[in-house]
Amino acid sequence: MRLRLIYLIKIFVGLLFVFLYCEYLIYYLVQMKCSWPTLDPLNEDISIKQSDEAIKVMIIADTHLLGSLKGHWFDKIRREWQMYRAFQTAMQLHSPDIVFVLGDLLDEGSFCSDAEFQYYIGRFYSLFYVPDTTQMHIVVGNHDIGFHYRIHPHLTNRFNKAFKSSPVQLISIKDVNFVLINSMALQGDGCFLCKPAEEELNKIERSLLCAQNLTAKCNNIYKLATYSKPIMMQHYPLYRKSDIECFDFDAAPVREKEEIFRETWDCLSMEATYQILKQVKPRLAFSGHTHHGCTRNMPFGDGIEITIPSFSWRNKNNPNYGLGVFTANNYAFIKCEMPKESDG
Repeated sequence: MRLRLIYLIKIFVGLLFVFLYCEYLIYYLVQMKCSWPTLDPLNEDISIKQSDEAIKVMIIADTHLLGSLKGHWFDKIRREWQMYRAFQTAMQLHSPDIVFVLGDLLDEGSFCSDAEFQYYIGRFYSLFYVPDTTQMHIVVGNHDIGFHYRIHPHLTNRFNKAFKSSPVQLISIKDVNFVLINSMALQGDGCFLCKPAEEELNKIERSLLCAQNLTAKCNNIYKLATYSKPIMMQHYPLYRKSDIECFDFDAAPVREKEEIFRETWDCLSMEATYQILKQVKPRLAFSGHTHHGCTRNMPFGDGIEITIPSFSWRNKNNPNYGLGVFTANNYAFIKCEMPKESDG
């Protein structure tokens, strides 16, 4: 009897260890392999005044918190625990100054009731809690308020109010300029969402020109003390025909890479892409939406676009997040791997 009890205790302890390893320790063991990148002299812009102040930024995308209609309750619990554990592990290991979330926070945000939306808000901020020392900035995705053709002012207003978002905004921190854009507002059709976005882009363009002393009639609305090339954050990728030229370790499978992108559905239109690149002239453009990674040159100019994959294991076997170190005239960026579900 005693030997049997000892045997059962060993089994229990073994199962407990396996559970702790798979559901807690593995996140630290995998994610602690990633650390903040070092600024690269090759990325330095000598035309911009050098700054010794660097900010550390973490970037995630497409969390797709499940709603009441499309997701099974167990899948919902499982995915939310995984994202919670991975995100909070990243916060403890890296302690970023800023976290950017690149849209599609919610899976059913475009059609859920106001009551369920309130539940969504609480869940998001519980799973992706950040301390007071870390800022969080959020851009909207199509699953949050809908594609352009079906966006209603009420859906937009409730998301903007809940997550302190806006169609277009410029955030300047330690002389590093971030331009946040609502991708669905770049249709150029004068809609209730598009017109304010276009007007705000014009203001940002003027402020950037003023900071460079490139215009006689200066109206520096954002009161930029010094100029630095902006870093753009939005949900949709810039215009591209497909992911065929994406070779990142987290790129889409070959068959998906060959699928042709639909403008304004899978990426920005060619017209909108050229317009914002002309006005903002970013050095980097971060995006999400495709659920896969991609690094490529922008359609014109000397900037780089980096697409961040989905943060949810429901959408990708090897989700990850980005860590960037930015100064006014330099940057460094890496993607940090999280545990692969296939290895569990």
